[in-house]
Amino acid sequence: MILSDKDIRKNIEAGRIKIEPCDLSEQLQSVGVDLRLGTTFKIFKVTHKSHINLADKNYEPDTETVEIPEGSPFVLHPGEFVLGITKEHVEIPDDMMVHIDGRSSLGRLGIGVHSTAGHADPGYKGRLTLEISNIGKLPIAIIPGMRFCCLIFETLSSPVEKSYRGKYYQTQSPSTSKIGEEFTGQVK
Repeated sequence: MILSDKDIRKNIEAGRIKIEPCDLSEQLQSVGVDLRLGTTFKIFKVTHKSHINLADKNYEPDTETVEIPEGSPFVLHPGEFVLGITKEHVEIPDDMMVHIDGRSSLGRLGIGVHSTAGHADPGYKGRLTLEISNIGKLPIAIIPGMRFCCLIFETLSSPVEKSYRGKYYQTQSPSTSKIGEEFTGQVK
């Protein structure tokens, strides 16, 4: 069951859901809570490498981390993909999960806020890494501090037995893929 604004507020006030900092008068919507864009981005560089070997445990994409002051523009060019982070730290209880949805006003301009990581698991704690892309035809200035995505809370049939403590637990800055940790050997 998806939580309404009334139930989201109750869960936040009871301390079961944590979103910090958060101004519910501005961020609480009818079926979700808007999160704001943080100030840290990871930009992928073009390199001499011919491909990404997913089984290479030591692979780290060539990125540059940039800090953009809140309220200042970060220009996202057509076809560009960057990692961003939410301003808010969130904590999800073991009997809920959240869907991370883009805002339709941004989607109508060609901005995507996630490519595949559209949810956070029960028990997740940290800031959420956003997989930001511009599929439009023109560069778009996104602004750290702006409302950028929405969390939609869904209750589970029962609390999970295995609370999330995975590779991205307690994230505080945009985190690149750690898929190499899943492979036990090297693939040639």
